[in-house]
Amino acid sequence: MTPRPWMPGDGAAADKRHAPATLRNRDAIAAVLADWLPRRGHVLEVASGSGEHIVHFAAAFPHLTWQPSDPDPAALVSIAAWSAEAGRPNLTPPLALDAAVDWPDAYADTVLCINMVHISPWAATLGLFAGAARVLAVGAPLILYGPYIEADVPTADSNLAFDASLRARDPAWGLRDVDAVKAAAEMAGFAFAERRAMPANNLMLLFRRL
Repeated sequence: MTPRPWMPGDGAAADKRHAPATLRNRDAIAAVLADWLPRRGHVLEVASGSGEHIVHFAAAFPHLTWQPSDPDPAALVSIAAWSAEAGRPNLTPPLALDAAVDWPDAYADTVLCINMVHISPWAATLGLFAGAARVLAVGAPLILYGPYIEADVPTADSNLAFDASLRARDPAWGLRDVDAVKAAAEMAGFAFAERRAMPANNLMLLFRRL
């Protein structure tokens, strides 16, 4: 049986959840990660959601150890279920981590965050940069994926509609301006390194710890 589609905050803890966008974007994301990830080390994914992305990446990059995390108990159950089914030796148990608050003691060679910035309060993005700055060494990458607004690029109608639907669901959610994200990153000790345009009007943003 295919798990039902799910967004963060939906329902109580259950077994595997399914985020339909994962199947559409995981290979495109992995293609960019192949250029940006280190050859060895520990990747901390913040806001792993259903867990489908990190299971796919653990298989695609077996030379890296993958640490999923999420603040939502339902997501942690789903991540554990997908991980158990995959049986990947380079997947660690999911960690309860809320990007907006103090992070547990941790170390990572890379921090990856997919589709969180727009489906969370701005405080979560600020917390993401602050927490990543504590766990990453100088030069280490912080990688973001999702839809954004850019001052010099027309926003697709589909993204405008998505932004309106997010804000109707929670006024603290919504697509973020890339310049605001860059400014927050700089304040936390990161330098912007690269932008990649992705299918379906999404972006991948690479920052490096100063």
